[in-house]
Amino acid sequence: MSPRLDGSRTHEATSTPPPEHLDPIEHQDTGAGFDGALAGLPDIPAYDEVAPADARALSKTLFERLESLEEGTHEYSYVRNTLVELNLALVKFAASRFRSRSEPMEDIIQVGTIGLIKAIDRFELSRGVEFPTFAMPTIIGEIKRFFRDTSWSVRVPRRLQELRLDLAKAGDELAQRLDRAPTVAELAEHLGLSDDEVVEGMAASNAYTASSLDAQPEEDDAEGALADRIGYEDHGLEGIEYVESLKPLIAELPPRDRKILSLRFVAGMTQSEIGDELGISQMHVSRLLSRTLVRLRKALTVED
Repeated sequence: MSPRLDGSRTHEATSTPPPEHLDPIEHQDTGAGFDGALAGLPDIPAYDEVAPADARALSKTLFERLESLEEGTHEYSYVRNTLVELNLALVKFAASRFRSRSEPMEDIIQVGTIGLIKAIDRFELSRGVEFPTFAMPTIIGEIKRFFRDTSWSVRVPRRLQELRLDLAKAGDELAQRLDRAPTVAELAEHLGLSDDEVVEGMAASNAYTASSLDAQPEEDDAEGALADRIGYEDHGLEGIEYVESLKPLIAELPPRDRKILSLRFVAGMTQSEIGDELGISQMHVSRLLSRTLVRLRKALTVED
């Protein structure tokens, strides 16, 4: 008798489901050969009712039987699928660690299930390791690989994606050891890399997340969204042409007139302050400044 997800029994043989979706285990009737190959297996209750300790014991029995079956047969698929169902709790536990991520939990569980299937296919009882201990790194690794491949805002080479993870881990370790943020040289020595490779990895980290053009500034909402502040018209650019045109004209002025222009428009001094600086009256400064500006304005007009 073979178990179903609802706890009922059936004589149907299983076929291997695609890793992306695990349907309830169903078996086609293959007669006495199927029952004979699976004779002696314990009855398995509804999967959601199996305690962790019982799941480990049942899994050990199923792995023992799996080693004696030929891969690709209905019997092999049935035992393998039953192992997947019995150990889905491991996937849910691993997926819960990534609950804060933006991806739907259903997608994370599906990816983790792929890792579980890989662990089942690679597991060997002769290693003397409990299956949960063996499977958990594979499940978590599959989920992390999923986020690493799908969460980058800008596509970067896999080498740089992995380097970012190595830098993050090394940074945490060195920060705890040194009680400060590590330098580029310290990270390079710790990872056995060159300084340039570390800098390249740090630069690649900037591609992991990107700000939305519609996002508002966190500190000052008055600035508006980033899209509103990109490509604005800089009116100061209009004066560059005039400044460049004025340079040769100002160079031809008498030294005192150049001094007055500099004090007024560069230093920002008042006419009275300029008069005190040069030892002349404020009225005299006003006349000299007006005469110089008229001269420059006429020169610009002639050039235009």
